Amino acid sequence: MTQDERWLTRYQEVVEFIETNHRNPSKHRIEEHDMLNWVKANRKVMNAGKLRPERVEAFGRLMALMEVYKRKNQYM
Repeated sequence: MTQDERWLTRYQEVVEFIETNHRNPSKHRIEEHDMLNWVKANRKVMNAGKLRPERVEAFGRLMALMEVYKRKNQYM
């Protein structure tokens, strides 16, 4: 599996999680830490201007989706 395939797989995993659960990955749930850490790491890379151009648009869409559910908690 190439690095691009791994990135796309993780991207799809996070998008599906948000669409299924109608919330962002939680820092309080251990099973969601991998997704949250992936998002935080990619956000840092993007803010530093080092995210590959073909990934910027896709990650931008993910950030917009996360913004929709920014203040949602699982009990709402």
